[in-house]
Amino acid sequence: MPEATPETIDVLDRHRFDQKALEEWCEANVDGYEGPLEIRQFQGGQSNPTFQLVTPNRKYVMRKKPPGQLLASAHAVDREYTVMKALADTPVPVPHMYALCEDDAVVGTSFYIMEHLEGRVFRDPTLPDLTPDERAAIYDDMNRVLAELHKVDFEAVGLGEFGRPGNYYDRQISRWIKQYRAAETETIDEMEKLIAWMPDNVPAEASVSIAHGDYRLENTMFHPTEPRMIAVLDWELSTIGHPLADLGYNSMLYHIDSPTMGTLTRVDFETSGIPVEMEYVARYCERAERENIENWPFYVGFSIFRLASIAQGVYKRGLDGNASSERATLYGNAAKMLAEAAWRIVGGRN
Repeated sequence: MPEATPETIDVLDRHRFDQKALEEWCEANVDGYEGPLEIRQFQGGQSNPTFQLVTPNRKYVMRKKPPGQLLASAHAVDREYTVMKALADTPVPVPHMYALCEDDAVVGTSFYIMEHLEGRVFRDPTLPDLTPDERAAIYDDMNRVLAELHKVDFEAVGLGEFGRPGNYYDRQISRWIKQYRAAETETIDEMEKLIAWMPDNVPAEASVSIAHGDYRLENTMFHPTEPRMIAVLDWELSTIGHPLADLGYNSMLYHIDSPTMGTLTRVDFETSGIPVEMEYVARYCERAERENIENWPFYVGFSIFRLASIAQGVYKRGLDGNASSERATLYGNAAKMLAEAAWRIVGGRN
């Protein structure tokens, strides 16, 4: 029988479900599935609990919604499944999707089963265990895949109804304000400033593409030995949106020091192999056939603002006892820290 991955733990008590019901569902819906089944839970991840399913011949990954009262439109495992299935034959690397279950009666919430891939997930964006050449190659391939994603013809791959093209930032700002208000636990002055500033300062740039929504190094997987990305993961925030939303988000760590995501603010760019921010942005523009980017601070600032709203939601779920990780309560100060960083970037631009 294949061995469980070292990054897995016993299933947390609050995330336990009927294993027999899952086995029966897999037998009926997952091609090639043969039990018996051992279930482990992946560590980390604050949104959708993720499990490793180990059988005698194969390992799978299951992603499900968390239990409990959930914020509207959050934890969209169905959207993750849909977009990864649609991207299967494109230059964007994704795992094979086996099946989606939207019947809560099986394990308590919706879930999907996908291919288990063997590779490297880099939790620290500074890549301390790699050489400068390896770091440069990893960042370059992350950049390449992002440009490839934004060049995908979303209508041709069946994602024409995946989101509403146009007015992306107006809709996103409204959404994340509502999400923040629904999870608010205290008044954060900088968040109030951003909530007032953002709607009135949206750039006129109107590009449309698939937007991953959480594109960063930790949400990808690389080949076990080569600096080549083999999977883009964690698509729950994906939609038809604006490509610069992804690029801005992908560049946040040049500006913030996050206890959970890490930082690039202390990197020695002359020796590390990691590109400086505007070099990374320029390389993306070359690949995406984009001449330049006006109002770059808006795109980075918006991304940090949105992350502040997400962090507040994670913290609130931690207080309510239904977050997918014990680390959720560490987010208590994250929303404030992120709001302060976002306002430093965009504040006064009125």
